[in-house]
Amino acid sequence: MFIKDLKTCKEIIAGDNTILCELLHPDKADLKLRYSLAHAVLKHGGTSLRHKLKSAEVYYILDGEGIMHINDEHAKVCKGQAIYVPPDSIQFIENTGRTDLKFLCIVEPAWRKEDEEIM
Repeated sequence: MFIKDLKTCKEIIAGDNTILCELLHPDKADLKLRYSLAHAVLKHGGTSLRHKLKSAEVYYILDGEGIMHINDEHAKVCKGQAIYVPPDSIQFIENTGRTDLKFLCIVEPAWRKEDEEIM
């Protein structure tokens, strides 16, 4: 059994400038997964950097609200919503709420630094 607790997970500043905790990644634990799962936080008033991944990504909003930008489209997003980001799409998210924006990032195949480009 593998359990990773968010409370003890080491936070990093991701390439897109969000606070990230990698919960599940097949390269960092003996897991038979094709995807990675991370918990992200974007502080009140913050905006992640424009970036794109070679992989598909899903954001699941846990708390807060914002505006998600994917290529030339944008939409308001809030708690309980899942957003699909196609591979090679230019993306970023703005925190437009009054609190931190918290969300899960699921990347398939699993996230790799060499597959991400900051714009």
